[in-house]
Amino acid sequence: MKKTSTRLADGRELIYYDLRDDTVRDAVDRRPLERTVTSSEVRHDVLLGDEVAIASHRQGRTYHPPADQCPLCPSEGDRLSEIPDSSYDVVVFENRFPSLAGDSGRCEVVCFTSDHNASFADLSGEQARLVLEAWTDRTSELSSLPSVQQVFCFENRGAEIGVTLGHPHGQIYAYPFTTPRTALMLRSAAAHKEATGGQNLFDAVLERELADERVVLESEHWLAFVPYAAHWPYEVHLYPKRRVPDLLALDEEARSEFPQVYLELLRRFDRIFGDSESPTPYIAAWHQAPFGQLEDFEGVVREDFALHLELFTIRRTSGKLKFLAGSESGMNVFINDVPPERAAERLREVASR
Repeated sequence: MKKTSTRLADGRELIYYDLRDDTVRDAVDRRPLERTVTSSEVRHDVLLGDEVAIASHRQGRTYHPPADQCPLCPSEGDRLSEIPDSSYDVVVFENRFPSLAGDSGRCEVVCFTSDHNASFADLSGEQARLVLEAWTDRTSELSSLPSVQQVFCFENRGAEIGVTLGHPHGQIYAYPFTTPRTALMLRSAAAHKEATGGQNLFDAVLERELADERVVLESEHWLAFVPYAAHWPYEVHLYPKRRVPDLLALDEEARSEFPQVYLELLRRFDRIFGDSESPTPYIAAWHQAPFGQLEDFEGVVREDFALHLELFTIRRTSGKLKFLAGSESGMNVFINDVPPERAAERLREVASR
């Protein structure tokens, strides 16, 4: 992998990740952009104990442009985009309309491929490995920033999810706090550790799932399963079998095997509802241990957390979506119409032949 860092016309950082070491990246951003001004602010909710990002400047962000005006495609002739070069393998750049900025964190865009009509599932194993390396590199760089406590790599896919750009891409959020979802996991891990005399909660979950009927895919170094209390109609959690707290700690064996496993999962998601459906909308979310202090979670250290990816779709059956209505949105109590065991069975049925 070759990494080349440059600056866009408004001062934002852009990084090329290339498969070939001899690739030259010297294209200049020719757009007449003024320096980006953001108004991101993080406010604390004293009742719920969590944080809310206020980012009014995002109201003017790019919204469903036609394909020939996509800002994530390479620049070509007089059509200038966020990527100055005429081609790329993987690109990461600072979001022009970030939810978090300055002391409130940082937001980046990850373009998986220059092919506008592709998806992550269409990538080769070599390309998928390059994305993994980009995620890992950005986790390392962002976690070193003084204000950052947690790094979150994720992909939103599909208009049903709320995606406003059709080009295959993901995002990275660097939060100045530990996110509420991670805090819940850490509290559960602390309680389990105390109740069992030091045993690890994540290890116990993997042991239980290995012995049950919800396993979707297992390889030498990875395990994919539908969780016992899945919140979403089709939800898969992907864990490395050797517990590590973050992407930086993955060993070479797990890194090498990841593309094959993850691409197979994504392709199965696209086959769940049959060929007549549009591509399955999904969210793919990496959960990593916070990089800040864990004094709020007594008895737990970073190494107690288990890196994992959660992949889920809001589609519950052909032509029908799972909406977060009164119970989910009002009380955060999920109601799942698809039994996890049936979801796992279906995801095994649609395996590649």
